[in-house]
Amino acid sequence: MDHIRDNWELLRARIERAAERSGRAASAIEVVAVSKTRSAREIEAAYACGLRLVGENRIQEAAVKRPQVAAPLAWHFVGHLQTNKAGRAVELFDLVQSVDSARLARALSRRAEQAGRTIEVLLQVNTAGSLSQGGVAPDQLVNLVAALAPLPHLRIRGLMTIAAHSEDEATVRGCFRTLRELGEKVAECEFADVSMDYLSMGMSGDFELAIAEGANLLRLGTAIFGPRPT
Repeated sequence: MDHIRDNWELLRARIERAAERSGRAASAIEVVAVSKTRSAREIEAAYACGLRLVGENRIQEAAVKRPQVAAPLAWHFVGHLQTNKAGRAVELFDLVQSVDSARLARALSRRAEQAGRTIEVLLQVNTAGSLSQGGVAPDQLVNLVAALAPLPHLRIRGLMTIAAHSEDEATVRGCFRTLRELGEKVAECEFADVSMDYLSMGMSGDFELAIAEGANLLRLGTAIFGPRPT
């Protein structure tokens, strides 16, 4: 697993440089190691390097993998979540990053109440305007927050987005800038028990642009673990 340590050292240096260019502290930026298709052993190796957050895209894969990982990681769900999987998500994850509807949020709150806990979530925003991506439309975000804020067993901790799949840096940065501005707008509303602690944006191909626009939670997979096995 030496390649994971080597990748992480290179990646950490890139994060530090990107933060410095933006006048930010690298220590304020956390990384979620996205472990889709990765083994428990690879996840343990990432933990040994200092990573403390792990992200999974699929409920079934996480259900098999999480019991095999002894490291005390925080588990984030970062994929599309179907409402009928809300109960399993509450069982398996500490935070769900991809809440994009009132229906899903209510299901998570209800299941969390049954489990005797509060589930932390991020709201996913479709800043790219892509029909192939999940997320609430930017102009509907404040209304969604207002509807979800009273849910007793769900706590909104911030926002998440996936940038446009584009080679144009201005387009990609525009998506990230939109999320930051939306976070500021929600924060100004001062909803009870709602915080904008996290802006989850930036993946292996665009995280430096995300850092420039204020990301403090990066979702990185191949940059840590290397190419996925074919």
